[in-house]
Amino acid sequence: MQDLCSIDKPLSRFALRPGIGALLAVLLSTGPTLALAQESGAPPVEVTVITVKPQNTPAVYEVTGKTESSRAVEIRARVEGYLDKIAYTEGDYVRTGQLLFQIDPKPFQAALDNAKGDLARAQAQLANARATLARVRPLAKENALSPKDLDDSVAAERSAQAQVQSAQAQVRTAELNLGYTTIKSPLDGMASKSVFREGSLVTPGANNLLTTVVLLNPIWVNFGIGENEMLKFRQEKASGQLKTPQDVEVELVLANGSVYPQKGRIDYVAPSIDPQTGTLPMRATIPNSKHELSPSQFVRVRIQGVERLNVIIVPQRAVMQGSQGKFVYVLDTDNKANAQQVQMGDFVGENWIVTSGLNGGERVVVDGAAKIRPGSLVKVTEPTAAPQSAGQ
Repeated sequence: MQDLCSIDKPLSRFALRPGIGALLAVLLSTGPTLALAQESGAPPVEVTVITVKPQNTPAVYEVTGKTESSRAVEIRARVEGYLDKIAYTEGDYVRTGQLLFQIDPKPFQAALDNAKGDLARAQAQLANARATLARVRPLAKENALSPKDLDDSVAAERSAQAQVQSAQAQVRTAELNLGYTTIKSPLDGMASKSVFREGSLVTPGANNLLTTVVLLNPIWVNFGIGENEMLKFRQEKASGQLKTPQDVEVELVLANGSVYPQKGRIDYVAPSIDPQTGTLPMRATIPNSKHELSPSQFVRVRIQGVERLNVIIVPQRAVMQGSQGKFVYVLDTDNKANAQQVQMGDFVGENWIVTSGLNGGERVVVDGAAKIRPGSLVKVTEPTAAPQSAGQ
């Protein structure tokens, strides 16, 4: 009796907890159902596939660059004088021949007048010397004068002629100095602020910079390609993997992410690697008719026009990462997914270049790859189609 009572007490405790009993009932009732589902197997996972094949695709290189004026002219004083006038609007666009600065011309006009007076005096002396020589020569032929008198007359005429030439040079110098007092723009471009104000004394020399005028159309973009990337590029080109046009285009991406509407061309490649940066300096010329680009502006430079030949590409979402590296699922004739190890190269838009592991003709799973396991059957829901490169 005691044993039976001891058994009834635990049972009575379970009877007092209906939640536990219900849970046991559910587990006992679903056990056969789960086992049956495992034996019957889950339905095939629906996937989309592509049939890969070798094709040509653009090879895009993107680096950081900095804009520079294609022509920057420093406007400097060439004569000493007081600055009378600043004739342009600082920071505004100026035209070729437009007046920028006016230096006080009065001292230089006086110097020009003085030089002209010296020239007139020298010309008068030359005329007198020539007249004297004209009178002496006939007398010398008749032996009315000594040969020394003739030689003196010839020397005086030549000396007077040299004085005229010297005076003419002084006049030209004075005219140049007077012209230097009027400073005009040598090109169309943007003019920076003036270093000096009206009334300041400007002098030729190291500190004679007045302002700077920069040409904005076209504009240059300076950038560099890393040494490793350049070596890889040359190797791929030598092996026939790359095809480059005669003129390589560049596209600019601005700081806000927008693409500059006009493309340019590379017009300079340095002959050697820069030892300070480890890059090969390059320069591209970009049209800038609307002056949207300014000097010293940082941009992203996309080098375009280079083409990769006969490469296999797959969408990035088709590539999985496993313990042994990257792989893709390849379907056999029975639509069974098999993991294929691959080596990846560069990105091309939303696609990825496969350097090894695929030869072309394979059916690669794209959508749904994360839901399947190696060896599992799948259901293809879309027609087979090869991916297109970013350029296509």
